[in-house]
Amino acid sequence: MGFEPREQMERLKMIVGRFSERRIVVVGDAVADRFLYGEISRVSREAPVLILRHERTETVPGGAANCAINLASLGAQVSLIGLVGEDEAGVALLDRLNAGGVSAGSVIQSSSVETTTKVRILAGQLHSTRQQVIRVDYEGKPLSDESLRTQLRSRLLAEAARADAIIISDYNYGVADALMIEAVREATRARSIPVLVDSRFRLSEFSGFTSATPNEDEVEQLLGMNHAGELEAAGVQLRERLGYRALLITRGGHGMLLVEEGSPPLHIEAVGALEAVDGTGAGDTVIAAYTLALASGATFSDAAQLANHAGGLVVMKRGTASINRDELVSSVLRLSKSVG
Repeated sequence: MGFEPREQMERLKMIVGRFSERRIVVVGDAVADRFLYGEISRVSREAPVLILRHERTETVPGGAANCAINLASLGAQVSLIGLVGEDEAGVALLDRLNAGGVSAGSVIQSSSVETTTKVRILAGQLHSTRQQVIRVDYEGKPLSDESLRTQLRSRLLAEAARADAIIISDYNYGVADALMIEAVREATRARSIPVLVDSRFRLSEFSGFTSATPNEDEVEQLLGMNHAGELEAAGVQLRERLGYRALLITRGGHGMLLVEEGSPPLHIEAVGALEAVDGTGAGDTVIAAYTLALASGATFSDAAQLANHAGGLVVMKRGTASINRDELVSSVLRLSKSVG
């Protein structure tokens, strides 16, 4: 038993070492995450509100686009299937994807849609840390253009033929509809590659794939349970209902719970600080690391361990962030030394 931490560390390092050899396709809802920073200057005369002196605005990939950026940062070859508008946010999002090493050639840019954009306003006094005070969401109309839907499915089928794994990143904005789900099934029917699902609102509609990464609250809502003591049983029930080989339930500061077919539930303690700096987009990082590990030959247990390290790292960064392979391996080494 004394050699177990070192043996696991070596295993995890070898898995991470294969990341650059893998090609992953992400299909889903690309989001432009905008962060507006400003200094609180005074109270307005017009209303009892604070006036914010604008400092800067940053646009970073969110949603499925953030998942793709995390995969690229971890060394994978990544293609994104998604949809953006011909607006400022869409242009900025594509620029950031290309700069981040994501193949965005299969992202359709159309004047008939508005780029889904989430604007987070962060304010603070002079020399103080900026804190989020409000978020404004710009959401386009539901995707109803059949021509765009057909193009998205065609691009998915073309990209999937070369993929080592597929991630469905569903934020309920229309890309991962029933026909797209069937297209993923068609693309992987003859190929034994992992298909992972991250769906905030519709996980029950994505049955028959490999695994998913819901958080504890999402599991409770899907099954109508609200007691932590029932989580193991709920995870087993949900995995069986969905027909998955495994289910990785994220629990914030309480770590993760892996429910795998044929194995007892595995509780994984959280890595790093218990208090997160910012959880924005952490789920995208988790599923990116989890999928990439599975595509690299990892067991569900080892893939979950790496996903846990990835999640622990990214929540210590502000805003929509990503991690790289060096950070991931360093986290594995630190934990191995502390328990070895």
